[in-house]
Amino acid sequence: MKTCLILVAGGKGVRSGAVLPKQYQRVAGKSIFARAIENAAACAAIDIILPVIGAEHVALYEAMLTELRPPTLEKLAKPVFGGETRQSSTQNGLNAVSQAVTHVLVHDCARPFLPAKVVDDLLAVVAPGTGALPVLEIPDSVKRVAGVMVVDDPDRTNLVRAQTPQAFMRDDLLAVFDSTTDDQFTDEASAARHAGLAIRTVHGDPNLFKITHPEDFHLAEKTVHAALMDIRVGQGFDVHAFEAGDHVTVCGVDVPHTHRLKGHSDADVGLHALTDAIFGALAEGDIGTHFPPSDPQWKGAASHIFLEYAADMVRQRSGVIAHVDITIMCEQPKIGPHRKAMEAAVAGWLKIEETRVSVKATTTEKLGFTGRQEGMAAQAVATLRLP
Repeated sequence: MKTCLILVAGGKGVRSGAVLPKQYQRVAGKSIFARAIENAAACAAIDIILPVIGAEHVALYEAMLTELRPPTLEKLAKPVFGGETRQSSTQNGLNAVSQAVTHVLVHDCARPFLPAKVVDDLLAVVAPGTGALPVLEIPDSVKRVAGVMVVDDPDRTNLVRAQTPQAFMRDDLLAVFDSTTDDQFTDEASAARHAGLAIRTVHGDPNLFKITHPEDFHLAEKTVHAALMDIRVGQGFDVHAFEAGDHVTVCGVDVPHTHRLKGHSDADVGLHALTDAIFGALAEGDIGTHFPPSDPQWKGAASHIFLEYAADMVRQRSGVIAHVDITIMCEQPKIGPHRKAMEAAVAGWLKIEETRVSVKATTTEKLGFTGRQEGMAAQAVATLRLP
């Protein structure tokens, strides 16, 4: 038995109301597409994941791949391009499935939270001539409407909500698509039943909801956070002296000044403190552990390299960066006019929303080395959520 999950992700997601197709939008710091792949890869019964993407989304897809952990990539096949409809996209994926595959699961990328139990339950009942899909009961009363008016009250006794993945023997699904060119079917189970296959149901999962509308993204974020109950807080502190120059680099932004900051890299005091805070929350040492100042390759390096490395360590543990707070301590230059640009830069490198980044500044009332304008200091706090 060999199982391939065809992950249909070629749509434009116009109902989500965003510029990016919804599968490439981020939920809690990671794209929906990446989450769908990672959760599918975590299912032991799935051997191959075959993405079906839009031909115009190649650059977006390749960028998404950088979010994935190496073990996940081992199950990921080369993507194929979708068609004009859901059915044609699924058929393109199916045609690319190896003949060694016996069982096929067709799954919506917009349902990223795939539980292994649903996959196991589906594969347990699939047989030649019989497909399967997960369903949920409808708890609410059902109404048929015309415009805004109710015109009927259907009996919901035998009605259920259909989910994906939908499971079939590979040869059966090939025969289904060979027998119909009708694109009226909204899912594979409908087409299969029309072609004469029996369709079994298994109990679905509330977390298999489909992200369609803007409000669904809030539900998806809550779903991620509900699974990340190990809350970590790390702090970082950094100091750099001034030397001759014409600007300082703070949180990735060049700020005009009468001096520059002295250091082995670009001496970005804000990013160094934040990087240490993330390492601290992970219990992974400090910035010097990972990027020794004795190593010549880091001489003059842009500090966002260190920050992105730390953020990637969080993602490799399937965690998220919930919030970061950076305080810059100096008399001069003034940080306030550049604060928003700094927050935007940090958010971009961490791949989180700007509302999760705080940059502020304070003086030390002319006390100490910062008060004497001999250098700058920064303190940072990072809050992480891990499984």
